[in-house]
Amino acid sequence: MKILANDGISQTGIDALENAGFEVNTTTVAQEQLINYINTNNIDVILVRSATKVRKDIIDACPSLKIIGRGGVGMDNIDVDYAKEKGINVINTPAASSHSVAELVFAHLYGLARYLHNANRDMPLEGDSKFKALKKAYAKGTELKGKTIGILGFGRIGQATAKVAIGAGMNVIAYDPFIDEGDLELNFFDGQKLNFNIKTISKDDVLKQSDFITLHVPAQKEYVIGQPEFEMMKDGVILVNAARGGVIDEVALIDYINKGKVARAALDVFEKEPTPEIQLLMNPALSLTPHTGAATNEAQDRIGAELATQIIEILK
Repeated sequence: MKILANDGISQTGIDALENAGFEVNTTTVAQEQLINYINTNNIDVILVRSATKVRKDIIDACPSLKIIGRGGVGMDNIDVDYAKEKGINVINTPAASSHSVAELVFAHLYGLARYLHNANRDMPLEGDSKFKALKKAYAKGTELKGKTIGILGFGRIGQATAKVAIGAGMNVIAYDPFIDEGDLELNFFDGQKLNFNIKTISKDDVLKQSDFITLHVPAQKEYVIGQPEFEMMKDGVILVNAARGGVIDEVALIDYINKGKVARAALDVFEKEPTPEIQLLMNPALSLTPHTGAATNEAQDRIGAELATQIIEILK
């Protein structure tokens, strides 16, 4: 059995698969060459992350495929239903990267709250000549403790984010059209555990009450946050989108930053990946990362191990 991990896979995953007798190929094949490569090499399993797309054309043209695997949560780059109709197993790793994404959200939140994204740009350039001016410019930070964080989308990643927020002393409110409540267990270094029950509320209430808002929703046809939603928010709100590009109206975001409604925001994902709009890249009110929510060594090890386990169970 041959596996093509086109967007890579951790050594943990490779070892598990090879120990089970599979041949693992980590060549990165260009999208337009995938069909020929899969057929020439009789590939049984293709593993992707967000870069490679597995659409109807590949599914129809590659009869050797038995499994399509997504290292991560969202599968909007795979024609899932069509693949299943054709008898192909489609797998993903919904729990493996939840905590990594949650930590990135808080890396952005702490950075935005204390202007680290700006200070880290300015200090190398002007720290020796304008130290006092920079100190004054960035002296109006805010603490997260005691503030309200609104979580839009309360699945695995949203709940993982809520756990970090509780640990930071924040008030957590959440909205999810499909989830009424979340039971969260926090585990501490000394073996203690604490349980919290968070009941979801309306989207409008989350928007109106939150000092900080973070999105953890799948790709959708309409914006989750657009002009009407910005109007409901508190003045000076801080936003984070580490979910999917296109769930926030980026043009409206810049407009509401300019109006002062949104103080600052963080984007890990963009409507136009991998070429985000220049007005986003150059805006000093934005903290930006290049879609690295799940990009930790620990998460990639968990993803590789989880994919390997599922493949072995299906094919052995």
